[in-house]
Amino acid sequence: MRFAARFLILYGSQRGQAQSIAEEICQQAAEHGFTADISCLSNQHKYNVDREIRPVVFVVSTTGDGDPPDTAHKFVRKIKNKSLVHDHFSHLRYALLALGDTNYANFCNGGKTIDSRLQQLGAKHFYATGHADDGTGLEVVVDPWIEGLWDALKKIFSSMSTSNQQSADLSDCTQDNYHKNASGQEKNKSGLEVDLQLLKLSEVDSQKEKTITSDSSDVETLSTALVASLKQSVPPLSESVLNVPALPASYLEVCLEQVSTEGETVPSDKDGYREVSISKAVQLTQDDAVKNAILLELDISEQSIAYQPGDAFDILCPNRASEVEELLLRLDLQTRKNCAVQVNLLKNSTAKVPLHIPQSGSLQFILTWCLEIRSAPKKAFVRALADFTQNGSEKRRLLELCSKEGSADYNSFVRDTNVCLLDLLRAFPSCLPPLSLLFEHLPKLQPRAYSAASSSLQHPGKVHFVFNVVEFPACPEHPARTGLCTGWLADHVSSILRPLGTVPASEHLGTSSQPKVHVRPRPSSTFHLPADPSIPVVMVGPGTGVAPFIGFLQQREKEREANQEATFGETWLFFGCRHKDKDFLFRYELERFALNGTLSHLIVCFSRDEPDAAGTVNRPTYVQHNLRLHAKNVASILLKNKGCLYVCGDAKNMAKDVNDTLLEIIGNELQIDKLDAMKIVAGLREEKRYLQDIWS
Repeated sequence: MRFAARFLILYGSQRGQAQSIAEEICQQAAEHGFTADISCLSNQHKYNVDREIRPVVFVVSTTGDGDPPDTAHKFVRKIKNKSLVHDHFSHLRYALLALGDTNYANFCNGGKTIDSRLQQLGAKHFYATGHADDGTGLEVVVDPWIEGLWDALKKIFSSMSTSNQQSADLSDCTQDNYHKNASGQEKNKSGLEVDLQLLKLSEVDSQKEKTITSDSSDVETLSTALVASLKQSVPPLSESVLNVPALPASYLEVCLEQVSTEGETVPSDKDGYREVSISKAVQLTQDDAVKNAILLELDISEQSIAYQPGDAFDILCPNRASEVEELLLRLDLQTRKNCAVQVNLLKNSTAKVPLHIPQSGSLQFILTWCLEIRSAPKKAFVRALADFTQNGSEKRRLLELCSKEGSADYNSFVRDTNVCLLDLLRAFPSCLPPLSLLFEHLPKLQPRAYSAASSSLQHPGKVHFVFNVVEFPACPEHPARTGLCTGWLADHVSSILRPLGTVPASEHLGTSSQPKVHVRPRPSSTFHLPADPSIPVVMVGPGTGVAPFIGFLQQREKEREANQEATFGETWLFFGCRHKDKDFLFRYELERFALNGTLSHLIVCFSRDEPDAAGTVNRPTYVQHNLRLHAKNVASILLKNKGCLYVCGDAKNMAKDVNDTLLEIIGNELQIDKLDAMKIVAGLREEKRYLQDIWS
């Protein structure tokens, strides 16, 4: 029996990363002699794993408290059906790449859930599972995993073509292949072992490797300052022979046509987005606060948008106009920005035109709304840019940054410093890439998600958001700039923005004068108040992490007013900020909740205020310190009263510290060791009584 070298790619993506990686695998397949079909897991009419005899590659992200992405929910429910027999998927040969972030609990759990269930039902790996960590850089695992996939596919197809026994267990031989391709393991920032390392490039296949030496005649003398930077390296890297990635094959042809495309303002395919007015914008912090926090009120009264406190909303934001203009100027395309863009595949290419690039949109429109020009260029992009760099020393430096030997420099000067394409083009003036290269490598411009900070019971027809204007100070790698969406929103509402406590002049303006924004609801599956109002809740939300809890408390206040005879459980809020008089967000509303009984306990700390006149020793600085002070109450709520704990805010520091404190509280209360405390906390997560809405 002869099998065609055709395989299936299925992806489950929440914000587009898994989809982008799946599409990249699909595009690379042809280069390695394969044909790939690709589908989102939500499109179950397009595939049938119950009968699939082709190898299947899954790429699955994780969201929420370790949940599979929304697009994979139906698939997960289907394979978790208890009526399925133990060998239901015995015919299935698959590989799985799981995406996650070690700053969050339940690392890569979305992919792990699918992986373990497929194994339980008899499916076999033809290639070892990869676990990619967004906290240290997905590419550290993703790039070598994809590189090793091709040999694994060759082996599985070879086995399938010489045997009709579809139940043959291929996992052992492919595990060997996996470990031969990987160059070892290292510890990532979280102390966890990285599943994969950069693959050693074959010295036999000249198309897979290009060796560059520092003796090359076109390499200029490096600075004697011996200080590494984005622009220059120091020994031993500057004197090393480099193992660089294979040059990615071009697959797009981009043409500009002199056709009028005026009138475009936002992407035509809004994917469920609704245009709404921003009816109010309030600055919640003092001018001298460390961070500038802004509350927006969106008028959704004319749209059929329903939400619950705890849900989030996606906001469409454009790239900065000044950065788009600079990029057009740098590419010598400023005079052609209104031309219609026609994108076609090159002859003999079996790749696909990226779905986020519209046909016939103007160049300016695509660079503004469709491509993430702020994204840190991946090593494959840096490798491709090097081939369009004329200056020898600049080309050498780009090759260093994408090489195995230059990984530390890439992390230090590109990924960790949030360098983008424009920054590279500023640093390497002789680099002039074609437009097609940008279209091939720049990812889709993703929406930004913000938690609802209101209840529709309290504010019918309205939804509130709160955000800090993110600032990236100037550094050697890039100029000062604000966050893409937060900076745009701050500018977008500048005409109606008012200080806290002042009368809003904008309320006297018609809706036609109000700024507009495109939003899409993102319902949460779990981050909601308990259905039973008598269940006590503990909320931990420093800074803007308090946003969803404002919605919780507004909801609870209205429910108490409407059901005065009902029993309501205790509500605790642990809030923290830097200064009581500068950035105590929602101070008056929270104090009102405490006074009227909606909030049973308001526990606040200020990390940068001076000690009070009494000179309090060891005063609480952060929310976890106050949790310790109230350890008995917290433990009683969670362990005796079956209450719920909600945490919202920063993942890298606060959420980890709160989790460690919770382990300590439970360990002390139950007089158990840390391992047993971890099991208790895992049980709280499993019961959806320890819930997180955190971001890195």
